[in-house]
Amino acid sequence: MTTSHAQRFTEDVELAGHIIDSLLLPKVLDEITGLGGDYLSHEIRIGHNRRDPSYVRLTVSAPTKDCLEQILTTIGQHGAVPVQHHDIRVEPADIAGTFPEGFYATTNEPTEVRWGGQWIPVERQEMDCAIAVDRVAGRAWCVAMADVKRGDQIVVGRLGTRVFPVGRDRAHGHSFGFMNSTVSSEKPKNLTVREIAESMRRAAEGNGRILVVAGPAVVHTGSRELLSWLIRKGYVHVLFAGNALATHDIEQSFYGTSLGISMQSGGSTEEGHEHHLRSINRIRRLGGIRQAVDQKILTSGIMFECIQHNIPYVLAGSIRDDGPLPDVITDSLEAQTRMRELVQGVTFCLMIATTLHSIAVGNMLPAGVKTVCVDINPATVTKLADRGTFQTIGLVTDVEPFLRVLVQELGGMGS
Repeated sequence: MTTSHAQRFTEDVELAGHIIDSLLLPKVLDEITGLGGDYLSHEIRIGHNRRDPSYVRLTVSAPTKDCLEQILTTIGQHGAVPVQHHDIRVEPADIAGTFPEGFYATTNEPTEVRWGGQWIPVERQEMDCAIAVDRVAGRAWCVAMADVKRGDQIVVGRLGTRVFPVGRDRAHGHSFGFMNSTVSSEKPKNLTVREIAESMRRAAEGNGRILVVAGPAVVHTGSRELLSWLIRKGYVHVLFAGNALATHDIEQSFYGTSLGISMQSGGSTEEGHEHHLRSINRIRRLGGIRQAVDQKILTSGIMFECIQHNIPYVLAGSIRDDGPLPDVITDSLEAQTRMRELVQGVTFCLMIATTLHSIAVGNMLPAGVKTVCVDINPATVTKLADRGTFQTIGLVTDVEPFLRVLVQELGGMGS
């Protein structure tokens, strides 16, 4: 960082990759001026073909040091890094469960830190965390605030960090080429679902790992057997849900109802409002869902298929839960920890009709995970994008028609 005679604070930065067709360059320039700075371009190389990267070197200036720091931090999230490289600065966490002041706040995009003149990839990439480092092992990883231990070495400031924006490199193609807007109710559903099915098929063949995040509407809308089929056929590797999905899934197995409504006739049943409570109670008396399956008391449904096919799941509790089921993790921090463990290695995430759960999981996913959110309410997808999960593709439709077409595309249920 240098200053001129006019007391302008400056820093040279460079930006490389597919920065033209992805509109990263104009975004960076707009951020500079919008935050009160200015720029001077020294070198621009524009790739001639789609596979050719582009490069630009700029001098960024600002009237104050703090203003320049804010600009550099912001454009750094778009891949702009100082030409003059610096090693990271670290400070030990002095209080468990807190970061040092001035900690580097992470994004969900691939990040590296520089130590000893070497760039080290950050493991377990996640937004809204800090970066912990182990100098001896030469490792760096994202750490959530609640998981920080006293003495952990935490990166402070932006020096020695660089971000690699994803989802903008056309050289690697785009699995959802048709779905180039975040959310719309006017997309041809069959074509969109066909692309989703193809991504899931590749993952099921061993080229990825599929996470499904599902809400109770999967059961309420009569879609339980469709999701069960996906689990049986290997299209689900991890399931995240809440107490409600599992409860009403089990209610349907025991009573043929969901929230007391018959799944056959669609009408209410006598004392049906008690069915979910009686289902929870029966599972609690048995000790858990696995015990109910092992004793052949629970013989069908989503949770049955998860147990039968050894699919790991997390049922995260909420303040409104009845019961809850013994399998529900009622400590939210414990649930977060378990979910963070299971999202490692996930390459495709399908979110179905659950706003809060989708947003929570979206915050844990690296930007490179293909994410599809299906909901009748377009605001669910909008909220996901607003909270940083920009890679989300939204499909505005009811749950049952979506899952039915998806299963048909995958060759099941009489297709």
